[in-house]
Amino acid sequence: MTKQRIFIMISVGLVVLVGLIGVATYESTSIARNYNHKTPHVATTKAEVVVATAHTPPVNDGLPLPGFEITRGNTALMITDPQNDFLSPKGSAWGVVGKSVTENGTVANLVALFKVADETGLPVFISPQYMYPLDHKWKFEGTLELIMHSLPMFDRAGALDLTGFEGSGADWLEEFKPYINNGKTIVTSPHKIYGPESNDLVLQMRKAGIDKVILAGMSANLCVESHMRELVEQGFEVMVVTDATAAAITEHYNGYEAALVNFRMIASAMDNTENTVKAIRAAYK
Repeated sequence: MTKQRIFIMISVGLVVLVGLIGVATYESTSIARNYNHKTPHVATTKAEVVVATAHTPPVNDGLPLPGFEITRGNTALMITDPQNDFLSPKGSAWGVVGKSVTENGTVANLVALFKVADETGLPVFISPQYMYPLDHKWKFEGTLELIMHSLPMFDRAGALDLTGFEGSGADWLEEFKPYINNGKTIVTSPHKIYGPESNDLVLQMRKAGIDKVILAGMSANLCVESHMRELVEQGFEVMVVTDATAAAITEHYNGYEAALVNFRMIASAMDNTENTVKAIRAAYK
């Protein structure tokens, strides 16, 4: 083979290689633009990568950013289990959730969300959890169901009996009461384990014309994540406020970290309370 022929073959090979790189780069950028149609930036390999945390939304983390636009009339704030057993230092679950609640600033951030919703008129829905005597007669339970029943958590005397309810573990955290008991907030029937499949949340939101949900509350990898999953399956657009939730942390498992991954992969958006409050105010100007 002559030197001239070798040189020609190498030159042709380089041209083809450069062409393939160009096509791949164009396709990659096009996909990023399509996925990020509601965001102003396009992910690039040179941009700074920020992985989502409780206080920081993701940037250029290799996943699409669908985005979430807060719009009047069809967007609501939805809070799961804003109750003493999760959020009070005297609550029965504080021993495992207290660290996460404290680090995330969950209580103060939930107050901020309640406050901005009250000031702007953003609809608020509460999906609580209550355990009645009949619920303690279940024939089988999952791992954390067993723990909740053993502690116990969210116990009430009965569905129509409020004896001992005031200030109990099932009651609202005191800081939230002015916002929940204001005559405007919609409190649904209780969910019985984690998700809203067993209560009337979806019905109440549909009847109110809601199809977008700002989701927060307790606890991140159980009720919040289960509500997120079911609402997405029901056709709602969902964003999660990541520092307005928290989860159990045990010796070997971190429920909050588990939830954070799934929030990122399932919800339309995830952001902190500060940014969410700003977005709500901007939508209601």
